[in-house]
Amino acid sequence: MKYDYLVVGAGLFSAVFASEMKKAGKTCYVIEKRKHIAGNIYTEDTSGISVHKYGAHIFHTSDKEVWDYVNELAEFNHYINSPVAVYKDEIYNMPFNMNTFSRMWGVKTPQEAKDKIASQIAEAGIAEPSNLEEQAISLVGTDVYEKLVKGYTEKQWGRDCKELPAFIIKRLPLRFVYDNNYFNDRYQGIPIGGYTQVVEKLLQGIPVQLGISYREFVMANGTSADPIVYDKILYTGMIDEFFDYCYGELAYRSLRFESEYLPDTDNYQGNAVVNYTEREIPYTRIIEHKHFEFGKGEGTVITREYPADWRKGDEPYYPINDERNGLLYERYAKLAKEHKNILFGGRLGQYKYYDMDKVIRAALDMAAEELA
Repeated sequence: MKYDYLVVGAGLFSAVFASEMKKAGKTCYVIEKRKHIAGNIYTEDTSGISVHKYGAHIFHTSDKEVWDYVNELAEFNHYINSPVAVYKDEIYNMPFNMNTFSRMWGVKTPQEAKDKIASQIAEAGIAEPSNLEEQAISLVGTDVYEKLVKGYTEKQWGRDCKELPAFIIKRLPLRFVYDNNYFNDRYQGIPIGGYTQVVEKLLQGIPVQLGISYREFVMANGTSADPIVYDKILYTGMIDEFFDYCYGELAYRSLRFESEYLPDTDNYQGNAVVNYTEREIPYTRIIEHKHFEFGKGEGTVITREYPADWRKGDEPYYPINDERNGLLYERYAKLAKEHKNILFGGRLGQYKYYDMDKVIRAALDMAAEELA
């Protein structure tokens, strides 16, 4: 019952790290507070449809090593993320591109679109943006902001755009081509059959205990007649929670998912991701999961995604990386460095939003550093 590492969390970061340790002859014992592995990339089958239980996850990367790594774990399809946005009775392509501008203004050429946006920016006359609204208008003009940015952003943050700091939106990419591919990365796709299999393969041969939090594990292990002994910890939960919020709580945004199986509907919305940009509509988007695998499965499953304020005990999804939280995290990170036998990883342990490829890269780098 002696292990080199106790790994707290069975998400993607933990699984990659544990797998790399196992390859190097190290031993890991993994615990997970949820009843399943794979963290937020967990998918489960509903009538042949791979349902993304915690929101849409599209794998994209320009890191060939990471792309080759995941393709050893699953066969990926060629899905390209091309969301659409609904504003009142209008439908627009995302990201903002010539299809968007043509639908919005009837323009045909890139120069016409550039001139329209430039005239709106000039008319707004914003020299130094003092809030998110002014920042967005100074980047994309009033029409794109009002129809496609304002309501969606306010729902995400739970605050009026005039109350949000300008630095949240550093850039809003405008593409003057007729191309609806949301990502610029060279490699993109979704594993056929969902993401859970990826983590299953990474954790193959590694003991995993589900349905137990770190604190519950420590308490039970401390009174066990046959305790699990370990040299180091990889902790992928909330870093402030680990230290009992001694400096205060870091801030997050949460999400609520409302899923519905429609057995008599073959195709609900014609696209995997449809954003709803009006603030009056409470959800930010509807996901129709079968389109991630090009219509595979009986009936259809849709999920409405509702942003929510985070309170202690809720699931934290997005770190709020503003100045106040950045300074607070630095205090926790400094405290963490004083604990030489504890590693902190992932979006919660490092208080940083990660795309999946960046999670894998960070976990590979941490493992390599440990083995150096």
